[in-house]
Amino acid sequence: MSHPRLGIAILTMGNRPAALRSLLESVAHQTLPAARIVVVGNGSALPELPAGVDGVELDENLGVSGGRNVAVAHLRAHGDVDVVVDLDDDGLLTGTDVFAKLASMYEGDQRLGIVSFRIADERGRTQRRHVPRLRARDPMRGGEVTTFLGGGHALSMRMLERIGGWPDAFFFTHEETDLAWRALDDGWRVVYEPSLLLQHPWTSPARHAVYYRMTARNRVWLAKRHLPALLVPAYLGVWTLLTVARTRSWGGLRAWAAGFAEGVRVSGGPRRPMRWATVARMTRLGRPPVI
Repeated sequence: MSHPRLGIAILTMGNRPAALRSLLESVAHQTLPAARIVVVGNGSALPELPAGVDGVELDENLGVSGGRNVAVAHLRAHGDVDVVVDLDDDGLLTGTDVFAKLASMYEGDQRLGIVSFRIADERGRTQRRHVPRLRARDPMRGGEVTTFLGGGHALSMRMLERIGGWPDAFFFTHEETDLAWRALDDGWRVVYEPSLLLQHPWTSPARHAVYYRMTARNRVWLAKRHLPALLVPAYLGVWTLLTVARTRSWGGLRAWAAGFAEGVRVSGGPRRPMRWATVARMTRLGRPPVI
């Protein structure tokens, strides 16, 4: 795309006002200014925002998926954004050329759909779960991948218009993979670019009370929505074995089992299985959709 215009979307629950202020300052210091910035209060009131930053307050928490869909709709309505950049409200852009690099990447590649940032804490450490590939030892190895990081990434608006937005029903966990699989099946590229750094505190996803239930439920929904029928039991079987081996909490396992049953029982959205050509492409990229 020619001279892509970036729109910045930030979700907040109102509990990190100092971190949000620091993030917005780092956005303002970018050498390439954003065309538009929106902060969505996900079921919370917003603090006073800097001039030029739009605010949207939601009456209820719509989750990561729902809140980000509201942000995308707000940016789309103004008609001046080509690429949406989602940033966690407790993240920080330590470099001033992040947006300039992103714009250059999208300008040079018409099929670039998603760009995933590298996430590292203040000591430069990247958690294994923040490297969007199976071989996660080297967070500095970039390239095409099959999923991306929710904390910092960019999305082509043109891609979103073709494949649809975030899966509202997911609320939290695996919404990135759902979006990435649809993008890959539509022929878009998903790229992990480690030179684009978002500094973020070292955290565990299990800090969220609903983590185990929604992780299991949304895994089932991913399989039901997107995988060819032959791969559904393989994918779910592999993740069941991994979860049992990794989880050290009986309470966590009970919540996970309840979420798995919910995913089987309840629909997570319409079923549109990916093409076998997409399965082959994902396998070539190092992550066949069975793990």
